[in-house]
Amino acid sequence: MSVEIGHFALVLALALALVQSLLPVVGAKRNDFRLMSVAEPCAAAVFALILLSSAMLVRAYVASDFSVLNVVENSHSLKPLLFKITGVWGNHEGSMMLWVLILSFFSALVAVFGGNLPNTLRANVLAVQGWIATAFLSFILFTSNPFVRVIPAPIEGQDLNPILQDIGLAIHPPLLYLGYVGFSVCFSFAVAALIDGRVDAAWARWVRPWTLTAWIFLTGGISMGSYWAYYELGWGGWWFWDPVENASFMPWLIGTALLHSAIVMEKRGALKIWTILLALLTFSLSLLGAFLVRSGVLTSVHSFATDPGRGLFILAILVFFIGGSLTLFALRAQTLTTGTMFQPVSREGALVLNNLFLSTATATVLIGTLYPLLLEAMTGTKISVGAPFFNMTFGPLMIPLLAAVPFGPLLAWKRGDLYAVAQRLMWVFGLSLVSIGLVLILVDPRAVWAAFGIGLAAWVILGSLMDIVTKAGFGKVELSRAFPRLLGLPRSVFGTALAHMGLGITLLGVVVVTSFGTEQVVIMKQGESVAFSGYQLRYDGQQPFAGSNYTEDQGLFTLLHQDGRVANKVTAAKRFYPARNMPTTEAGIITRGVNQYYVALGDAIDGGGMVVRLWWKPFVTLIWLGTVAMIIGGFLSLMDRRLRVGAPAKASAKKPVKAVSGAV
Repeated sequence: MSVEIGHFALVLALALALVQSLLPVVGAKRNDFRLMSVAEPCAAAVFALILLSSAMLVRAYVASDFSVLNVVENSHSLKPLLFKITGVWGNHEGSMMLWVLILSFFSALVAVFGGNLPNTLRANVLAVQGWIATAFLSFILFTSNPFVRVIPAPIEGQDLNPILQDIGLAIHPPLLYLGYVGFSVCFSFAVAALIDGRVDAAWARWVRPWTLTAWIFLTGGISMGSYWAYYELGWGGWWFWDPVENASFMPWLIGTALLHSAIVMEKRGALKIWTILLALLTFSLSLLGAFLVRSGVLTSVHSFATDPGRGLFILAILVFFIGGSLTLFALRAQTLTTGTMFQPVSREGALVLNNLFLSTATATVLIGTLYPLLLEAMTGTKISVGAPFFNMTFGPLMIPLLAAVPFGPLLAWKRGDLYAVAQRLMWVFGLSLVSIGLVLILVDPRAVWAAFGIGLAAWVILGSLMDIVTKAGFGKVELSRAFPRLLGLPRSVFGTALAHMGLGITLLGVVVVTSFGTEQVVIMKQGESVAFSGYQLRYDGQQPFAGSNYTEDQGLFTLLHQDGRVANKVTAAKRFYPARNMPTTEAGIITRGVNQYYVALGDAIDGGGMVVRLWWKPFVTLIWLGTVAMIIGGFLSLMDRRLRVGAPAKASAKKPVKAVSGAV
């Protein structure tokens, strides 16, 4: 019965989403407050119904209800409880349920916290959210219903894809979708503004917190996905330029541009048209990612290969929202004011430069991702666009952008003094040169590009600190006055500095592990040792282990100091899942400081030996620690009082609204 409740709740949610998508727009057009006021309770009710439906699906998984086809195909009675729950979104139907649940959650948040928005803007925003909800609820009910029954019910399920039975799956998809779907609010604000024909600084103030929230979660989702692939797939890499990885990276790039553009619009009233376009493009790229993952056009560890009907439905959604929004933008952009002017050398100019490079980088990734698909569709020719293309095109675009990062926060609005800012950054420049020299002298005199990359990372990190030092007045006022000024700085100043610093930390990890990491493939027998980056790694043999729904052969290793003392013990394994008849590789990872020793088992050979792959990963954890710093910086900025207060509240005196015919 609970399965039918979940199904009916989805049907009711679709009906209410239709109401939410139509009546508020009509009310805004007629200036009818009663019709506009339908939006808030509808948004809350849609969220409650989808939450109920999702709870019923989770219940079916937890109870191993194998009368439900989705549970049969993706669960098993012996699977641990955590993976029964996370397995709900480890498949196409369940992931779409998670998508609409988060979408309805954001709509409900707009309804609850949007009380200071103008009535027409709030009604139009919630109506656009209703359009999106209607489209995806229709997609679920007509092509991807997770509540389809199977009769007779089998005794046992087919289990979840083994590589998805990991704690990373409990974190990665929800974070990623909170970012993807969070940008729908920015999209809705942009479409609502185009419908209303009014865009101003207050609009940017309302949009910024939603943009920042989505950006924070998308950053966390991409980072968690990268680390999950790194340790779960046993390949020793942290980024593959996989098309589905790119599908999440593109909204992040253009969303970062949107975040900076919204700042210019809020502070200076400039870049209005460009900011609206970025808001449309950011969510459009999120929708494109949904199409790539669920259309079956890609083969990837991340993707859900599905039937063509689903792909065509998603493509129709893509055409409607992307094509429709861009058409509306083309029709209304000429009616929008361009905003105030500013000098090229200014903080606005620096943020425009940021937008230019980020947008170009996004276009580069988009071309590299879609070109093979388009070529195959038109000519039948299959080509592969991999890391060499992206490294040669994306990398050079990032160098000038990263070089400019420390300048932006130090420049004044409207008209800046580039020479004065350069003087403040001289110490940073000098220390960056020192870091380059130390790498060349102490590490490897031939590693010129690595030294340059480390120097650039130092430039970004130290430049971010200089922003705080300068704003606090260190070096200009007495310490007794500088420290109180430091504590009194807005949280957004610390958030911006920490986010930029995190970017530099990630860059440092990428450069060091790419340039100085090592890999070796060896054949080891029990009791043998091999040199491993300053240590000895001893193979202690194998032992069997039986998990709840798998068996594995564990390889036991000991990391030894040169004098024979034990540094660490580590276990790598070859795991087998009988229900799926599928093996996986479980890597053994030793973390020492910011470095990691990575061990993966290969195949057994005659004579009792084992092929073992060893990676030395210096500074690799900085890649993800940097993203953590970005996330914390985003939260600090979100906690800034200026964002929490939001736009000014509406005047108490309400404008008269059109009377409804037949009203008492």
